[in-house]
Amino acid sequence: MTVTASSSSLGSKIINVGMGQTAVGDKEAVFTSVLGSCIGIVLWHPHLGMGAIAHVVLPDSHGQNGQPGKFADTAVPYLIRQLADIGCPRTGLVAKIAGGACMFRGGGPLQIGDDNIAATRTILRQHGIAITAEDVGGTSGRKITFECATGRLVVEVAGQTVRVL
Repeated sequence: MTVTASSSSLGSKIINVGMGQTAVGDKEAVFTSVLGSCIGIVLWHPHLGMGAIAHVVLPDSHGQNGQPGKFADTAVPYLIRQLADIGCPRTGLVAKIAGGACMFRGGGPLQIGDDNIAATRTILRQHGIAITAEDVGGTSGRKITFECATGRLVVEVAGQTVRVL
């Protein structure tokens, strides 16, 4: 599911991206998402100010149909196609990623943060897209805000200093 934008008082299009969702936008778009073990993958074209985001829940689709933004292996090619649909070439795209926290103490099968990080790095490398910034791992969730116009990825973690990537 691709989400739609709503205008803010500043003229920007604020786009809240939930689990498994994607969004694409131009210089007016600002993407936000709240991540735990999920990964936020942002593809951005610095010269055009166009970008796309996926809120990836799981590392691999294992051939399942469904929301392409839900899985790392389907999200990246889907974002590339969505950007192409608005006139953004693949050449020049860079990635910023955040999330992949270990949210459940004590181990077990729900520890997918590390798998999400590894899968995201692999699929981006396979598509020839460099990761220019990341804030991944740890044990705390994050709120991210990405501005297509500037390429700023703001990462907020409760009780920590805000980071700008």
